[in-house]
Amino acid sequence: MSWPTVRVGVSLSPESPRKRGLKQVFKYLSGMFGGDVGIDLGTANIVVYVKGRGIVISEPSAVSIRKRPRGGATEVIAVGREAKAMAGKTPGGVFTIWPLQDGVIANFEMTEELIRHCLRRANGGKPFVSHPRVVISVPAEVTEVERKAVIDATLGAGAKEAYVIEEPVAAALGVGLPIQEPRGSMILDIGGGTSEVGVLSLGGIVVTNSLRAAGKEMDNAIVAMLRQRYALLIGETTAEEVKIAIGSALPLETELEMAVKGRDLADGLPKADVVTSVEVREALEPILLRIEDMVKVALEQTPPELAKDIVDQGIFLSGGVSLLRGLAERLSRAMNTPVVVAEDPLFAVARGLGMILENLGDMKKVLLSVEKGSK
Repeated sequence: MSWPTVRVGVSLSPESPRKRGLKQVFKYLSGMFGGDVGIDLGTANIVVYVKGRGIVISEPSAVSIRKRPRGGATEVIAVGREAKAMAGKTPGGVFTIWPLQDGVIANFEMTEELIRHCLRRANGGKPFVSHPRVVISVPAEVTEVERKAVIDATLGAGAKEAYVIEEPVAAALGVGLPIQEPRGSMILDIGGGTSEVGVLSLGGIVVTNSLRAAGKEMDNAIVAMLRQRYALLIGETTAEEVKIAIGSALPLETELEMAVKGRDLADGLPKADVVTSVEVREALEPILLRIEDMVKVALEQTPPELAKDIVDQGIFLSGGVSLLRGLAERLSRAMNTPVVVAEDPLFAVARGLGMILENLGDMKKVLLSVEKGSK
């Protein structure tokens, strides 16, 4: 690579070859020392987007720790996919935790460790020489204290600046909705900890509603159903596998079944029971009804002109739970409006963060706040 020589005090015209050379140098150095990063910090999964590279990390938001006896220091031994694989299988003194609950920070120290791990991995396993700017998503209805906790954890993990954006805005951008235009767009994002619906127009949220019930609560409902109906004890990871394998929001043309293995509550011995998609659907029904009601309330609060746009365009569905069989059709029937599942719905928020990173100067107006660290 040819490195241009620049003397102090030389005036560079906008189109000069020397100035173009400098831009190439700065772009090269930015690639070496780490670029801007977007983090979809979810209850169940964390997805990381790096400017110029795209999505580089998609892992469970899990951390495994070892607690030293007699009040000793806590040691982080695994993060992400490796930590989730250890859940429910650890020896004494080792625990797998999910530092975010219902879309907000439940364990500040471990959330900071999770973000630090992702930033390091995003930079090829090395610390950033130049600390990155980070755009991070939060639920639309978080409190100021909860939002500040996310910012502090991000700065503590090594970010130079921390920008915050509401998840419905990021998801709508990632889906490709024209949120900057004077027309209504509706996004329903159902993740691990929260279900959020937003009506957007002219770059902002007009109506929003959220529910701290989503994929994780569905898993817990399956655990409770098996415990009550079969005296079978299973973990959340197994419950998630059941939800994905045979879960549905509407009756299926051919109902499914699955052998589920766990521990017998009666005698403590291992056992397996065959569970049907009908039983799983019954367990999920109360949560699905709450999501329906949340969307109906948002539509009732939407101004008529924007409601007309939503009927024409449809409601867009993102988040991991959007892949539940029959969910889009069920919501479409309940709302009397087309419902469209986004392409790669799990990554809609991360793609939206990427769009912001690639055009940060122009997109700052959609951000909630920014804080700078001491880096």
